[in-house]
Amino acid sequence: MSVRAQLQLSMLSFFWRNGVETPEPLKADVTGSIPPWLQGTLLRNGPGLFSVGNTSYKHWFDGMALIHSFTFKDGEVFYRSKFLKSETYKKNLVANRIVVSEFGTMVYPDPCKNIFSKAFSYLMNAIPDFTDNNLINIIRYGEDYYASSEVNYINQIDPMSLETLGRTNYRNHIAINLATSHPHYDEEGNTYNMGTAIMNFGKPKYVIFKVPANATDKEKKQPALSKVEQICSIPFRSTLYPSYFHSFGMTENYIIFVEQAFKLDILKLATAYFRDVNWGSCLKFDKDDITLIHLVNRKTGKTVSTKYYADPFVIFHHINAYEEDGYVVFDLITYQDSNLYDMFYIHNMKKDVDKFIETNKDLSRPTCQRFVLPLNIDQETPTETNLVKLQDTTATAVLKQDGSIYCTPDTIFEGLELPRINYKFNSKKYRYFYGTRVEWSPYPSKIAKVDIATRTHQVWIEEECYPSEPVFVASPGAVEEDDGVILSSVVSFNPQKPPFLVVLDAKSFKEIARATIDTAIHMDLHGLFIHEKST
Repeated sequence: MSVRAQLQLSMLSFFWRNGVETPEPLKADVTGSIPPWLQGTLLRNGPGLFSVGNTSYKHWFDGMALIHSFTFKDGEVFYRSKFLKSETYKKNLVANRIVVSEFGTMVYPDPCKNIFSKAFSYLMNAIPDFTDNNLINIIRYGEDYYASSEVNYINQIDPMSLETLGRTNYRNHIAINLATSHPHYDEEGNTYNMGTAIMNFGKPKYVIFKVPANATDKEKKQPALSKVEQICSIPFRSTLYPSYFHSFGMTENYIIFVEQAFKLDILKLATAYFRDVNWGSCLKFDKDDITLIHLVNRKTGKTVSTKYYADPFVIFHHINAYEEDGYVVFDLITYQDSNLYDMFYIHNMKKDVDKFIETNKDLSRPTCQRFVLPLNIDQETPTETNLVKLQDTTATAVLKQDGSIYCTPDTIFEGLELPRINYKFNSKKYRYFYGTRVEWSPYPSKIAKVDIATRTHQVWIEEECYPSEPVFVASPGAVEEDDGVILSSVVSFNPQKPPFLVVLDAKSFKEIARATIDTAIHMDLHGLFIHEKST
């Protein structure tokens, strides 16, 4: 490896270095002007502990959760961070080594333990009891906040102190084995989410559920999930190969579930332990399959009978969805292969950056695409006819001989991930979305604002810096969609440049303030902003 490559690797190694806790509020050094109305806390979640004792995780998404927060109070900013004290975290630290398997890192017991009884236990349960290392996002159910990943466990946290309050098992309240970390919230404060019921008396299915806004019962000390309501279930297209999903769409009247060709191999998952493969390897993209798009009525729970389908693609994040003139319009970020997960194996991240870019230049880039689904289909319409009449999109929906609708998307933008919107426009027609700009490496280098109407974009960039997912916070009483600020936690591989939180004016996309933190900050994944009145 060249000297330059060694230097690059040394610089970038902070991505998989163990993070540190800052348990007490640390006042940031603020430059510029933070709007006086910005009062509340930005909560962020992501992997922060990558090795324990002499053992290390093999995948970046396996690192143990480190939650951090930025609290805004009268123009000042206070930072703190704490590791999620999950059962996984406790077991690993007591053993001083990694003893709980993650999706990219399979762990085996000490030789003195009976590996066969462990494997037999896994087979008897068909699906292993997953880790509770909830490192992906923060979810609100009722008045409770939970660190979440995509397993049956979530851990409740105190959003102000970041203390871990206790673990909740979805399966104690609703029959699911996996659940997304990207729920939706309606204007009343109800939470909608989706899960997968793999072992369900021979009837595996996808489950859509709702947790009411008033679900928290502090007097009875019952979790919000105790009042969960199932909206509907959708049977698997293939019993042993359910679709993987990381998020879903929601309009005023519909839930949008994309049953993609990126699938989970159930038998491989159930036997992964003694096959010596990790759970992540049980996901496979079937390039010869199709993508099915399900529309579910939010109020009745009934699925629209029309079969909407598209060519195969991989999706992790939806952007937004809405209804217009008899159509459901939804935007998402697609890939033409499933190699994104592989990019984040630590051994791949340790490659010389130039070599990494050269090796992966042919991999699919994230592409923001729009699909349009006609709701009212005239049976007299000739087949092979495009039913989309909206003027601001090139998306098509072609009626086929069997009555199904073949959909092709309209490409809006390329090279953006971790999309966020002004959530007041969720389920409504909107114009702007924000995200991190991705070039030919896994490291985000810019924050971008995309104007869907003009198909143009603006960027914020600072040399040697990597911004996190941008979060939009609307100005009080705002009418215009981009009236507010963008918040993003920024880290640098340059040790002379301390981490900071950048505040951008969402309309001009110019930096108006930054809060520099005198401690180490880790690269995170997702989170949310809690307004002061809600705390």
